Amino acid sequence: MSVLLFILAASPAQWLGPPPPVPAKRVISLAPSLTETVLALGGKDALIGVSRFCEFPEVAKLPKAGGFNDVSVETIIALKPQLLVVAKSPGNQKAVETLARLGISVLALPLTTVDDVATAMTELGRVLGRDAQAKTLVGELAAARLKERNVTVKKPKVVLFVVGFSPLVVAGPGSFAHELLEDCGAKNAAEKAPTAYPTFSLEKAVMLAPDVVIDAADVKEGRDAVEKLGAMKKAKWVTVPTKALLPPGPALAKALPSLCELVR
Repeated sequence: MSVLLFILAASPAQWLGPPPPVPAKRVISLAPSLTETVLALGGKDALIGVSRFCEFPEVAKLPKAGGFNDVSVETIIALKPQLLVVAKSPGNQKAVETLARLGISVLALPLTTVDDVATAMTELGRVLGRDAQAKTLVGELAAARLKERNVTVKKPKVVLFVVGFSPLVVAGPGSFAHELLEDCGAKNAAEKAPTAYPTFSLEKAVMLAPDVVIDAADVKEGRDAVEKLGAMKKAKWVTVPTKALLPPGPALAKALPSLCELVR
């Protein structure tokens, strides 16, 4: 018997296990962007555990319950959450389904596109009893995107958004970074890639010929090899202007103008 309770109509969000109380008052978040969303909604007091990647000062003293793909089932069970919020991923599916079978309510949210960010705000707002705050956050993100799209760009820059160098992983079509570049009037150098976050060989990278390369990688090892490539030498290399552009969360609304200023 499947542990899946239901898939929300017209929504990519998935619920597993029993339904949680609303508002949920004991919540564990296993993704920094989801933790950020809970905090932005005003739900700090509901958090009882977070992922080992969550570095927000508001949750520094909370228990760590694993990461994206190394969920600590034992820690989560011991904390007795009313709700576990995770980034939807094949890597954590087995652990998440185990927890759901054990009676823990799980909300699995995809975090690939900007629409996914809005969905996460909406669903977390609903389950935390903070619908009004969620509506405000969704509106702020939509307004920020619309404002940037209304700026006339005479000559769009071709931009490569790099999230890893060894191997070379970039933001492709279907990723929130790709959508934000479009909002800025830029052209994604990897717009024809087959996936949202493709891995490119150095030979493939040479063919991209970007005007701008945005370094959004946590680990810089391997950057020198890419930077020395013929086509890459001609590009302007910049580091992502703010870390708020890295997690797919509510901070994207305020960070978008800095990205657009950079690529224009």
